[in-house]
Amino acid sequence: MRYGYWAPVFGGWLRNVADERMEASWEYLSRLVRRSEEIGYDLTLIAELNMNDVKGHDAPAMDAWSTAAALAAVTRSLELMVAVRPNFHQPALFAKQSSNIDRISGGRLALNVVSSWWADEAKQYGLVFDQHDDRYARTSEWLQVVEGLWAEPRFSFKGQYYTADNAINEPKPVRKPFIYAGGESEAAKAMITNQCDAYVMHGDSAAVIRAKITDMRERRERAGKPPMTYGMAAYAIVRDSEGEAQAEVARITDMKDTPPPGFDNFDQWLSGTQLERELKIQEYSVTNRGLRPALVGTPEQLREKIAEYEDAGLDLLLLQMSPQAEEMERFSVQVIRPAPLPGQGR
Repeated sequence: MRYGYWAPVFGGWLRNVADERMEASWEYLSRLVRRSEEIGYDLTLIAELNMNDVKGHDAPAMDAWSTAAALAAVTRSLELMVAVRPNFHQPALFAKQSSNIDRISGGRLALNVVSSWWADEAKQYGLVFDQHDDRYARTSEWLQVVEGLWAEPRFSFKGQYYTADNAINEPKPVRKPFIYAGGESEAAKAMITNQCDAYVMHGDSAAVIRAKITDMRERRERAGKPPMTYGMAAYAIVRDSEGEAQAEVARITDMKDTPPPGFDNFDQWLSGTQLERELKIQEYSVTNRGLRPALVGTPEQLREKIAEYEDAGLDLLLLQMSPQAEEMERFSVQVIRPAPLPGQGR
């Protein structure tokens, strides 16, 4: 299993806990990311939202792409998986920008292509917001332009959404950045099957994840494409006892008497996404269905649960924890790199 984590660009991940002791700042984020390379993490996912949908719309939210460029210069081994929303980026100019960041990193850039769901944000910033299936049609064209400019000396394209006329992009990336994407609709799965390298999923049980991976493997085989990588979001809580872990779950899911900032946006997210199962309102407390995988318990329980996901075909965990610096250290020591039993080598 590879271990990735969400970079703390929003000042935390818990909608019901106001202060998680992890400010949305370059100082906090850069210290955490550099430390993560030392303690066994493989990848960081840098989310892209211009407004903060976790702590409230007026709360700070760090820009994804300037942050990625800065992290490219101060890290050495970490894969930088940066979210990008096609309707927010002109593709030919983005190809230039991303090529430069990839070269700064020495070939460690990856994209998490997100077909936007937040209509209010697009409206506030004066950007196009497509209907559901049209988002994936736009994304498909956008990827064709970006990848064409990454690869070709000169590139031309004429589509419904984008054009390029003998365009130049030099210098090119060190290598073609790996393309991650997620989605549960037929339009999303068709685009991902044909144009992406990895499928990333919201958190769910091992049985549900196994079925999704089986479906995507079959789609890739029918399309004549090579095998994909599979990743899943999850919120992790590791404690010395199961009781302590469950007490932490109770703490972070307590909505108290009044809904937290941003709760009104939850309904918009539900209506804009084709979910395979009905979401429980309680899941609002942790993003991306992070509690569904149940990575909650003792180190032994978490390692057993992770083994189930590996058996299901999962390659990558994209973890959220809080407070992040302290919990990532704990997870590394107790789950990623557990100490050997007496009399055993590492």
